[in-house]
Amino acid sequence: MTITNTPTQLDDAARAALLARMRQRPAEMNTVARPVYDTAFDTLPGYDELRMVRATGEALGIANPFFRPHEGRAGALSRIAGQEVINFASYDYLGLNGHPDVRRAAQEAIERYGTSVSASRLVAGERPFHRELEARLAGLHQAEDAVVFVSGHAANVTSVATLVGSKDAVFHDALIHNSIIVGAELSGAARRTFAHNDLDALERMLAAERGHYHRVLIVVEGLYSMDGDVPDLARLAALKQRFGAWLMVDEAHGIGVLGATGRGIAELAGLDPALVDIWMGTLSKSFASCGGYIAGSQTLIDYLKVSAPGFVYSVGLAPAAAGAALAAIEAMEREGERVAALQANARHFFETAQAAGLSTGTAEGHAIVPIMVGDSLMAVLLSERLLARGVNVLPIIHPAVPHRSARLRFFITAAHTTGQLDEAVRVLKQEIEESSRFLAALGFDSEADDDPSDAMSVLQVRT
Repeated sequence: MTITNTPTQLDDAARAALLARMRQRPAEMNTVARPVYDTAFDTLPGYDELRMVRATGEALGIANPFFRPHEGRAGALSRIAGQEVINFASYDYLGLNGHPDVRRAAQEAIERYGTSVSASRLVAGERPFHRELEARLAGLHQAEDAVVFVSGHAANVTSVATLVGSKDAVFHDALIHNSIIVGAELSGAARRTFAHNDLDALERMLAAERGHYHRVLIVVEGLYSMDGDVPDLARLAALKQRFGAWLMVDEAHGIGVLGATGRGIAELAGLDPALVDIWMGTLSKSFASCGGYIAGSQTLIDYLKVSAPGFVYSVGLAPAAAGAALAAIEAMEREGERVAALQANARHFFETAQAAGLSTGTAEGHAIVPIMVGDSLMAVLLSERLLARGVNVLPIIHPAVPHRSARLRFFITAAHTTGQLDEAVRVLKQEIEESSRFLAALGFDSEADDDPSDAMSVLQVRT
């Protein structure tokens, strides 16, 4: 029998049948199934909800109230979409954004040092104005020293994460700023929350748990950014001494606002600032710039300057930002009438709103006055309708605040006039009545236990 190597010729039908059988053969035993990786951004948590929110707003004809562009300097007045509006959405508390001395200082800093320090301060980014600014900030709190960061959020995150660790605990108010929460979570420390301004609850927690931890950090805000109320600083100082803890006060909204000369919650309470271990503040509000700072003992500041990643591995504060902040501090101290005007305006708006029957929550008549509306959709709708009538104020909705506690947050400044404040209250009262009727006609019950508009919360950015 002769065996040849001539390949077998297959007709088209046979070739097709053979290929079909080969496709059905099982994979080789050593073949590993390729994993399926998710590289899509639209599968990220909350994105479907975001799309639903946008669709809901479009269906109801309600525009997104966030990311509204201002077409110039945003002071007591601003311009949005070509319309001049009374502005209550900016925290230029002392009206120093645009002050001639502040502008000039920023320009002169750029002329001398350029637009950036171009390095971490440890490497080549240190400039004389950094130390000058830190000395002035320390002086505001009667502290030994201070350190400035490129943002307030970064100051809180990196400082808290650096100062406590896995054997420690952070006890904070339930309404504390996001940056404190992020810093605590990054630190690995236990995070314990007490009800807003409930120092009885804090005392019980410390009595029961202080012995479980090596170090304890208590954190509160000097002026709460969503509610406009203040803590009992004297009792907090007593608790931190009794239980051997550090006390940190976030004065982002308190410095320049509270106290006869704007030096914050300690001045308001008539207490020695040294009772607080860690003072935090920002440069972006009363001081018309950008950045954050920590003030305290020399030991604390020395440690943060070589240990806090948000300082060590970050570029130093820009010349213009430092120059503007320095000039703003000087203006606040030189022009004390600005603090007085701010406090008078805040009290006037607060009392006028209450007289009109509007709910101001737990606010106490300082520069932040929330008007409580409860329903998220109502808050968003009101913001849009008020803008159409020349009043710019932003809604604050879940998760920035608890469910069923949506509000319009009014930032009052020294630059507002009594007429502007009165007009805002008058228009607001009218629009609350009109918006309630509008939503009722659509079948929305703003008094229901479940908020049908909680999906709007995805749009909220807390600042």
